[in-house]
Amino acid sequence: MDFLSLLFIAVGLSMDAFSVAICKGLALPKASLWKCTIVGLWFGGFQALMPIVGYFVGVYFRSTIESFDHWVAFVLLAIIGFNMIREALSKSNGDKDECSLCDRKPLAARKMFPLAIATSIDALAVGVGFACLGESIWKPAALIGITTLLLSMWGVKIGNLFGARYKSKAELVGGVILILIGLKILLEHTVLA
Repeated sequence: MDFLSLLFIAVGLSMDAFSVAICKGLALPKASLWKCTIVGLWFGGFQALMPIVGYFVGVYFRSTIESFDHWVAFVLLAIIGFNMIREALSKSNGDKDECSLCDRKPLAARKMFPLAIATSIDALAVGVGFACLGESIWKPAALIGITTLLLSMWGVKIGNLFGARYKSKAELVGGVILILIGLKILLEHTVLA
């Protein structure tokens, strides 16, 4: 898979973490570089780890699904993308969001751990998709982790400066990107093959 596609996947997967990082920024009186880095490391670390776990699960089952692996990758990315779009649209209509989790001590491990897991579940599914396609996972996992780290740090700062105005839009863009990447994979293996 080319670098640009990997970058789009990384950005798409980072949008959940980015939106939660904006929320964390709202909860902080001051978003210092250290606090931004803590959030980035939590989210980036889990976003790098989960595709690796998903990849090894996918490798175990690859031989049984090799003939329709491109459909598996497409369906996984489409489900993740549509779910992100649905969440973004429901939040923009006034539903309660993650900011209810951001009260006292917003960077405590007991609060960051479940958020890091929740925002990286999508990356687990993407790791399964990479295994189905027979792609290496190390470069994508590193790129996903670094991208998430940087966007999460930026999200904390944005949340601290501007508020929750951009959170739903970020999730919406991330969902669209993941659907388009899934469609590209499907077309490459069916129409263009």
